[in-house]
Parts: sequence; structure tokens; C-alpha cells
Amino acid sequence: MTADSVPAKAPPAPPESGKAPARRRGPARLALALLLPGLLALLLTYALPLVWVLRMSLNEAGEGGLILQTVSLATFADVLGSAHYWNVIGQTIELGLLVTTFTLVVSYPVALFLARTTSRWRSLLVALAVTPLLISSVARTFGWMAILGSQGVINKTLNGLGLIDSPLHLANNLTGVVITSTEIYMPFAILAMISGFGRLDPALEHAAASLGAPRRTVFRRIVLPLTLPGVLTAALLVFVLSLSGYVTPRLIGGGRVFVLATEIYDEAITSLNWPVAAVLSVLLLAVFGVVITLYLWAQRVLEARFTGPQEARS
Repeated sequence: MTADSVPAKAPPAPPESGKAPARRRGPARLALALLLPGLLALLLTYALPLVWVLRMSLNEAGEGGLILQTVSLATFADVLGSAHYWNVIGQTIELGLLVTTFTLVVSYPVALFLARTTSRWRSLLVALAVTPLLISSVARTFGWMAILGSQGVINKTLNGLGLIDSPLHLANNLTGVVITSTEIYMPFAILAMISGFGRLDPALEHAAASLGAPRRTVFRRIVLPLTLPGVLTAALLVFVLSLSGYVTPRLIGGGRVFVLATEIYDEAITSLNWPVAAVLSVLLLAVFGVVITLYLWAQRVLEARFTGPQEARS
């Protein structure tokens, strides 16, 4: 066979460059189509109202509820220069810190028990822990008004036992608001902690106990560090909810507990001072931003402390 009779190999076909990008564009368009309804809902229900509030905060209030359309920081200066509003901001943060602290202290043992138990009744116990969420917070607040009032269950019981001569002031003050808010936000804290206790492995506790570590050391060196992320998440959730709560401070506080949520309502509905209400809303959003920033910082610190800096960065 001669060289001329050997059939020449056909040159390789050029790659179909147009089909690969087309294949990649298909899933991208599908993902965009799936995201579009959610993005549109966020735009209409969150972004546009937020822009409107920011724009309203730059207006000024006239007499009789008149809104003077302008672009000025005069309303911000009036609010930030008022001692009353600074007291409101301080009491709002104080309420959030107190409610968060007491809620975590009361909810942590419950969440830890539910996360560690192997009982067949575990699902039922978890359901019972979150059952209060099925009842409106308004109804639960009215229930606490009957419990904490001067003629409520607590005062009548203590008076009947001869432990007090005059009723305890448990309502119409900050104490009653803290007690009621703690009970209302407990289910949220328990759920957040249970979901954040995924790193807690009973085998680690058994290993530490087998090496002679006492229970306090096991809790301090193993249980607490592994559960801190869940505690941090619960703290953020409860703090944010307590900052924005309106029903409980209004009903239990009896008009004597002033927080940003109640002030925003009074300025917008009662006084018809929408620019001041918008400024207070912006300040509340700023507090939320500071809290979330602190949460992210604390989360990074925990990750670097207990998992190492390399894993935390990754």
C-alpha cells in the first residue's frame, strides 16, 4: 500500500462554541425567573417603604399635622437635641437588654434539656415548648395583666398567705413589661437555641467525664462553648423583637413605659407628626444595625476562639 492510498484523517471538528454558553444561560435564566417574584416582593414591601421613611425623615412638621416638603436635617436635630427622646432610646435599649438576659437565663436549661434528651417524648416536649406561639401575644399580654395587677393572682395569693400587706407594683412599670416580654419571647429563644446546638455531642461530655472532669468543668469547657453560637443567635432574635415590641409595653406599661415603638405610634397617629415618627424609625433601624454588627463581630470571635482562625476565615 502506497502512501497515496492511505486515507487522510479528517480534521477535528471545531468545538461548538455557541452551545456551551447557551447551556449555561438556561439555568441562569431559570434561577433569575425563580428569584424575580421574591425580589419584587422585597422591593414592594421593604425597599420602597424604607425609602419613603428615609424621605419623610427629611421633611419638617407644620401645625395641625401639616408636612412641609423639604430636604432638611432640622427634624433630626430636634429629636437628637431632646432629652425626652434620649430617655426613650435609653429605656428601649435597657428593656431589650433586660428581656434578653432573663429570657436566655430561663430558656437555656429548657433548650439544653430538649437538645440532649433521647426520650421518645422529645417531639412532644418540643411542641409543648413552642405551643405559646399559637396564642396571640395580645391575648397573652392581657393574661399577664390579670396575673400581675394589684388585684391579680400573685398579689391575692401573697396577701392571702400573709406575706404582704400592700399589693406589689408588678404592672404599669418596667418590671411588668420585662416579666411579660420574657415569657412571650421564650419560645423564640428555645427554638433558636435548639437549632444552634448542633455541635453539642454527648460523646464529648462522656469522654471528659471518663477522664475525671467534674460536671462544672464539663459544662464550662465543653457544653457552654459548643452551645454559645445558639445562645448568640437567640440573644439577637430576642433583643430585636423586644426593641420593636409595641403591644406589651403599651398594655403592661400602662402609658408609663416609653419605648421607641410606642413613641413612633404616638407621633404618627396621635400627634400626626410624621417627620418625627420617621426620624425615630430611622434611629430604631440604626440601633438594629449596631446590634447586628455586634452580633457578627461576636460570631467571628467565637469561631476564632473555638475553631481556630483559619477555619473561622474560611
